[in-house]
Amino acid sequence: MHPAGSVIWFTTLSGAGYGTLFLLGLLAGTPLLPDSRWFAFATLALGLGLVTTGLVSSTLHLSHRERAWRAFSQWRTSWLSREGVFSVAGFIPAGVFGIAWVFFGHRLAWAGWLMAAFAIATVYSTAMIYASLKPIPRWHNPWVAPNYLLLALMTGSLLLRALVALFGLYPDALRMLSAAAILVAAAGKLAYWWHIARAAPAATAESATGLGALGRVRLLEAPHTEENYLLKEMGFRIARKHATRLRGIALLFAFVLPLVLTATAPLLSPAVADFAAVLAAVAAMLGVLVERWLFFAEAKHSVILYYGASAV
Repeated sequence: MHPAGSVIWFTTLSGAGYGTLFLLGLLAGTPLLPDSRWFAFATLALGLGLVTTGLVSSTLHLSHRERAWRAFSQWRTSWLSREGVFSVAGFIPAGVFGIAWVFFGHRLAWAGWLMAAFAIATVYSTAMIYASLKPIPRWHNPWVAPNYLLLALMTGSLLLRALVALFGLYPDALRMLSAAAILVAAAGKLAYWWHIARAAPAATAESATGLGALGRVRLLEAPHTEENYLLKEMGFRIARKHATRLRGIALLFAFVLPLVLTATAPLLSPAVADFAAVLAAVAAMLGVLVERWLFFAEAKHSVILYYGASAV
C-alpha cells in the first residue's frame, strides 16, 4: 500500500497523545505524578495537542474534507465512525478532569478513568480500521490491534515520564513502567513481523481467478498500458533490502535507544536525566514514525493479483 503521510502522522501522534492521557487518567491519584497544577496543564496540553493535531492531519488525504462529519453516522458498522465518536466524546471527561485539577486542584478519579477508557477505545478503533480489512492480509491478523495499543502505551509512558522528570520527580515505578512498556511493545512488533514473514498466502492468482484447477495462472498481458490509481495506491512495493534496513532503524529508535536511556537514568545527574528522558521520548516517536511507514508500505492488497502478483 502507498504510505499516506497524513495517516502516518495521525496514527503516530494520536497514539502517543492517547497513551499519555490514558496513563495520566489512571495514575492521577497516585504519588507517581506531581501535585502541581502546571504539571496537569502541561500534560493535558501535550496529550490533547497531539490528539488534535493527529485528528486534523487525518483529514488531509480526503478529497472532500467538508464531508468528514458524515463518518460519525455509521458507528454501528464502521470502525472509522467509532473512532471518530470515541475521539470526540473523549474530550468531555478530559475537559472535566483538566478543569477540576488545573483550576480547583482536585483530581477527579472518575473523570480520569473515563478519559483513560475513551483513550484506549479510540486507539483500538483506529487499529481495527486496518485489522478488519480482509483484502489486506498483513493487516487482517491478530497482531495489529495489540501493536497499536502497545505502541501507544509505550510512547505515552515515555512522554509522561519526561514531563514528570522536568517537574523534579524521578519515581522508580514510573521508570520501570516505561521500560516494561518498551520491552512488551518491542516483543509485539517482532511477533508481528515474524507472523507476516511466515504466514501462508491468503490468496493466490489461482484462487482469485478460480482457474487453479487448470494449473498455474500467469498474467498474459497487463490490463493497463500505464500506471493507474490501483497500481499506485494498492500496488506500492518496497525492496526487501530497504524494508530490512528500515526495520533496523525502527528497532533502534523506537526500542533500543529509549530502553537504554530509561534504564541508565538512575546513574545520571538530575539535569542529564531530564535530557535523557526527553531524548528517549523523541527517539521513540521517530522510531514509531518509521515503523508506521513500514506498516503501510509492506501491506499488499489482494487486487494486485490481477496485475501479475502470484500471491498476497
